[in-house]
Amino acid sequence: MSDKDITEDFEEVLDDEQRQEAADNEINEEENAAEAELSVEDQLREDLAKEKDKFLRLFAEFENFKKRTSKERMEMFKTAGQEIMVSMLPVLDDFDRALKELAKSEDKEMFKGVELIRVKFRETLKSKGLEEVEANQGDTFDAEVHDAITQIPAPDKKLKGKLIDVVEKGYKLGERIIRHPKVVVGN
Repeated sequence: MSDKDITEDFEEVLDDEQRQEAADNEINEEENAAEAELSVEDQLREDLAKEKDKFLRLFAEFENFKKRTSKERMEMFKTAGQEIMVSMLPVLDDFDRALKELAKSEDKEMFKGVELIRVKFRETLKSKGLEEVEANQGDTFDAEVHDAITQIPAPDKKLKGKLIDVVEKGYKLGERIIRHPKVVVGN
């Protein structure tokens, strides 16, 4: 083999190696590009997951806000109704006192007329949620429900710690007591 042949073979080997190296570089570049695309895709997936999480948290917070404001609004309506009901209770008490006095008089027609007005007034308030708190003589005193205005010696041992008299009726609006019955308790 001549130097020329050796040189040509050497150049061919070098060319083959360069081609192989170029091909390897090209493959590496494609792998790097694929890796970069994959990492970009992974990054986008990660970003999407974060945004979904933020969205779900924001949505849950908004739902809680809606529930809270709805509940507050309902409480406000109840409170507004409560103020009106509390202001009407003295009128209801006055009707009861008037009927007691009219029952003593001879004018039965006036008694019936005032009683009809009282019944209509009471039914109107009842339709709006007003209920009387039951408190009768002989019931056990409950500090959560009753408002004791005084204690007197019990006329009977059975009435100790029990209601002797109901001075003023109590009322509740829905489940909430808006005026406790004022009672006299035996001790």
